[in-house]
Amino acid sequence: MKQFTIKILLLIGLISFSNYITAQNIKNQDVKTSIPNYVIAELKEDPNIDGEIIDEELWKSIEPVSELIQIRPNYGVPVSEKTEIRVAYTNTTFYVAVVCYDKEPSKIVVSDSRRDADLNDEDSFLFIIDTYNDRQNGFLFGTNAQGMEYDAQIDNEGKGSFNTNRQQGGVIGGTNLNWDASWTVKTQIGNYGWSAEFAIPLRSLRFAEGKDKTWGLNFRRNISKNTETAYWTTLPIGFDMKRLSLAGKLNGLNLKSPGNLKVIPYVLGQLTNNKAIEPNKTDTNFEAGVDVKYSVTPSLTLDLTYNTDFAQVEVDDQQVNLDRFNLFFPEKRAFFLENAGQFSVGSPGEVDLFFSRRIGIGNNGSLVPIIGGGRLSGKIGSTNVGVLNMFTDNVEESGIEKNNYSVARVNHDFKGTRSSLGGVFINRAGLGDLDDDYNRVYAVDGTWGIGNKAEVNGFAAKSVTPGISKDDHAFKILGIYDWNGWNLRAGYTEVGAGFNPEVGFLQRTAFKKPEFLIFKAHRFKDAGNLLEIRPHVSYRGYWDFEGQLITGFLHVDNHWEFKSGFEIHTGINFTTERVLQEFNISDVTVPVGNYKNEELQFILITNPNNAFSLNTRTIIGGYFNGDRISNSGTANFRIGDRFNSSLTFSHNQINLPTGDLTAFVSGLRLSYSFTPRMFVQSLIQRNNVSNVTSVNARFGWLQNANTGLFVVLNLVKDDDFIDGINNQGITVKYTHRFDLLK
Repeated sequence: MKQFTIKILLLIGLISFSNYITAQNIKNQDVKTSIPNYVIAELKEDPNIDGEIIDEELWKSIEPVSELIQIRPNYGVPVSEKTEIRVAYTNTTFYVAVVCYDKEPSKIVVSDSRRDADLNDEDSFLFIIDTYNDRQNGFLFGTNAQGMEYDAQIDNEGKGSFNTNRQQGGVIGGTNLNWDASWTVKTQIGNYGWSAEFAIPLRSLRFAEGKDKTWGLNFRRNISKNTETAYWTTLPIGFDMKRLSLAGKLNGLNLKSPGNLKVIPYVLGQLTNNKAIEPNKTDTNFEAGVDVKYSVTPSLTLDLTYNTDFAQVEVDDQQVNLDRFNLFFPEKRAFFLENAGQFSVGSPGEVDLFFSRRIGIGNNGSLVPIIGGGRLSGKIGSTNVGVLNMFTDNVEESGIEKNNYSVARVNHDFKGTRSSLGGVFINRAGLGDLDDDYNRVYAVDGTWGIGNKAEVNGFAAKSVTPGISKDDHAFKILGIYDWNGWNLRAGYTEVGAGFNPEVGFLQRTAFKKPEFLIFKAHRFKDAGNLLEIRPHVSYRGYWDFEGQLITGFLHVDNHWEFKSGFEIHTGINFTTERVLQEFNISDVTVPVGNYKNEELQFILITNPNNAFSLNTRTIIGGYFNGDRISNSGTANFRIGDRFNSSLTFSHNQINLPTGDLTAFVSGLRLSYSFTPRMFVQSLIQRNNVSNVTSVNARFGWLQNANTGLFVVLNLVKDDDFIDGINNQGITVKYTHRFDLLK
């Protein structure tokens, strides 16, 4: 049976490879990018922001951008529907006006009106501005025909890490959706299609003052009925508008500091009840705190916080650890996510030198009160700077002392080269009675951009911990070629046994890791409904310092994408796991040994533009000398643009010589938006390993930039009727933003 399975897997791989080498109708262009330019119009008066564009004289007087080029489904062809975009500004506000003509306006799709919801699966318009013109960083804004608000902060052209650990989930790359600015958008729908007007106060952005300044700029339009995406700047296959080194240019800006001082206080009331301990006792808690945001210069911002609270943040997704290494839970708290990319050094989700979840969250997930702190971040000339200092309180019942956390980060961009060089210092200092209670990490990092197509990046770090005097290093070097559908990567990471970043995250300790990726996206010109295939092979191996392979993962795959958005991925994985010390998966023991296995991987993705869509992954194969069948995925269902739901599931059936295990984790997200700024959301989770059911429900009435009224209900219960967990809590929080320099 095992040999038969291997033959089937190899056959699938050979079929994929055969299609790759015999496809004679692949459109294989060496993309020649041209950088378009647009001269911005300076207005003497502010337009009325109502979504009306076509009949407004002010917008008629401004020459539009109308030449957008498809990247899918018909690469290099002009956009299928007429589009007109105009850009203007005053001394206080940046404006963008767009008319998205549509010959069939009844087919316009609006799938979600929640702030920052994904705009890829509906009719939408987005634009990105590189306000420093450094070709690396920018601000992304978007909307749909309903007028929802989408904004994000882009660092390092939106790049994340090359890491294929599927248990991570939610790793933040260079796209920070939790950045929320104060701005306005209004839309209209008519027999012509739909239109949108954006008004973004300059004080919500960061930029350099001066006359005749240039910003990077790109536009994107999504047309749902055609599963179509078009850009202003011609991009190679595999890129999107976050590739700021290829963005167009916006010229003619004369900028002065608009002034920016915002005070954001909050008040909070909370009722909690642990019925398992004291069924008739309800604890009450009242808190107040404040955040202050001040622009020292238009490009340098000071953030201060006192008695910081994150009650409105959604809870973590439940995970079951089916391996022997640390699980990654992503940061979700907005204060730490703003400008997070500026403080990021290392490999996200694997070797994070600074991981903000260490501040205010204990190792067991318990909350640690944050007394307060501050952050200074931004740009001085071509140098990015960031300083963070936070204080946390003690928690007597958990044995946690008061701590001070400090981070100092500097990173210099070499203009026009896609290259940078930087360093970081990270420090935790205990403020209790313990001697030598500290931990420090020093690191340097850099990127060498080789034209538009390639780069080499890496870091080198050293930790300082009392009692550890050797092997306290970590470093990584990674070479990347990314152009015209090719994505080639090769890298090496090493983490010494004594490397101890206590304010960071290590997925595993003491390893040497070579890795590579060979990936090619082939776009078909005339292949019916088939749009693209993406054959690739990747490898990562974790070796110890005695030369033993601890984990090996060889992945051979092909992605088959159709013009409708439907995809299937057919892959083979060859795995090696060496267990030097037995460990438990739930109650099943994995003994010492060297385990080599093969597994089939199949992924199915249906068209996300439909009201119902599905994304599933199935893995069938060997597992620690046994067998595993793993099914996971997400089913999405929406009704109109107000009700959205998603059911996530992960089911693992594991049969080992030492016992069997069934692990099932499910989560149901429900959301109803009364308006783009008023919503009800819930997350209901259940797993059969800890037998815990949790409910997190939130009502939000936003004012701007994610401030407003929040009502949060949390319920946690397990199946133990005697000594079980049975917690209930309700929190009411109100936060308001006072703009003191208008």
